[in-house]
Amino acid sequence: MRFTHPLWLVGFRPFFTLACLAGMIMPLLWALVFSGALTPSALPVSPLQWHAHEMFFGFGWAVLGGFLLTSTKNWVGVRGYQGGVLALLALAWLAERAFLWAGGGLPYPLFLTGASAFLVGLVTLLLVTLIRHRQADQYRRDNVFFLILLPTFLLAKFLLLSESFYAAGIHLTLGLFRLAFLVMLERTLTQFMSAAFAVSIFRHPWLDNAIKALALTYALVGAALSTAVIVPLAGTLLAALLLVRFALWSPHRALRQIDIGIMYIGYLALAAQLLLDATTTLATPAWVGNLPVHTFTFGVMGLIIPAMLIRICNGHTGRKVAFDARDKAVLWIMLAAFVCRIVLPQILPELYLRWIDLSAAGWTIAFALLAWRYLPYLWQPRVDGREH
Repeated sequence: MRFTHPLWLVGFRPFFTLACLAGMIMPLLWALVFSGALTPSALPVSPLQWHAHEMFFGFGWAVLGGFLLTSTKNWVGVRGYQGGVLALLALAWLAERAFLWAGGGLPYPLFLTGASAFLVGLVTLLLVTLIRHRQADQYRRDNVFFLILLPTFLLAKFLLLSESFYAAGIHLTLGLFRLAFLVMLERTLTQFMSAAFAVSIFRHPWLDNAIKALALTYALVGAALSTAVIVPLAGTLLAALLLVRFALWSPHRALRQIDIGIMYIGYLALAAQLLLDATTTLATPAWVGNLPVHTFTFGVMGLIIPAMLIRICNGHTGRKVAFDARDKAVLWIMLAAFVCRIVLPQILPELYLRWIDLSAAGWTIAFALLAWRYLPYLWQPRVDGREH
């Protein structure tokens, strides 16, 4: 069977489609489960584990997988995976959702195989691309971090699915996503600020590499030594370096435009999450809910991902990258969802369930708008006549 539909031409097309669908469905499912309105009977893990796994390895890896399948081919100058390979990966992603929702009665080896085939396959393909074409990689030195990060995601997934090692799995998973976002922000914000404001933001290899090395170390060491004093110290140092660099990246200009400014707010949320995490390690927190984790999921993933999806869906389908009123509405909705999930529960904790419902609704509406707007782009040929 030949997969010649435009959907299978390049990695971002099927996986951004799946990310939009996951963004529409998963928050509502969790809100129903959390409130008790829905009681899934065949979950293979606890509801909290399911929620965390689907946020990071369902939605998160649909986005990250689409981004990396597209960007790695450009970094090394090859055609990239297409056709049946992408279709099999998409099928594995869908199968994983089924195993995580209704695989509780299956033998554990069968469940683990179904729950990991997508990530194992995708990580293997990405590593093959980066290693086989390493000499042609324009980011050869920097992508050493991806050579470490990608296989470590497999360990993080298995830890997260284990009841005994769930806390270590969350820390490692979040840390690996943090590093992936840091690499992406370094490469993209430099271009965006230059195009939008003719500004060259401060970049220095020593600072950039120190941040990435410390982020990787913090993720690995924190997962293994969660109670050691060195962990919050490392997190605080990383946050301090990020804030120093933020001040050098012309935020006063970036925040004038919502399409770039929201990524700067996501950058600040990343630093804030590190400080909150350090506080949790050193003292009993006074806030409501798991504030550090949700600061990352809503503040980093929730704010940065929609802005990146809009840019990639336009630019990589041959269209001008410009945010119109509909695109900006999505970003404002996500900002409102962030406030509902992070800020308002601390002010009115007695309405905690209401804030979860409102934030889930905001996330769902935002991704429904993205799906309505951009799925046709993903399913049609490029408008400039190029193949991919």
